[in-house]
Amino acid sequence: MDITAKYCHKEMEAYGSCVASNPSTWQHTCHKLKMDVAQCTSSHPVIQKIRQDCSKQFVEFERCLRENADTPASCSPQVARFLSCAETVDLSGVAINPMPSPS
Repeated sequence: MDITAKYCHKEMEAYGSCVASNPSTWQHTCHKLKMDVAQCTSSHPVIQKIRQDCSKQFVEFERCLRENADTPASCSPQVARFLSCAETVDLSGVAINPMPSPS
C-alpha cells in the first residue's frame, strides 16, 4: 500500500475521496477510480520491478489473504516478508518518478 501511495498518489487520493463521499454507493460510484488505481499500480515500472523481484513473497501473501479472508491480520508475517523484500529491490535504472495519469 505504501508503494501504491507513493507512485499512484493522485489516483489513490481521488478513489479515497470518492469512497468517503459516497458511503452507500461507493462500490458502484467509484468503480472507474478503482480501475484507475489498478491501472497505475500494474503499469508503473517501479511496481513492476518489485513484483518481479519479490514475486514469491507476494504470492505467499496473496495466498494467505485468500486462505484467511476473515482474519487478514494473521498474514502479518507474509506482508512483512514482502515489504522487506521490496525495500531491497535494486531500482537503479528504473524510472522512479510517478507516471502521469492517462487522460
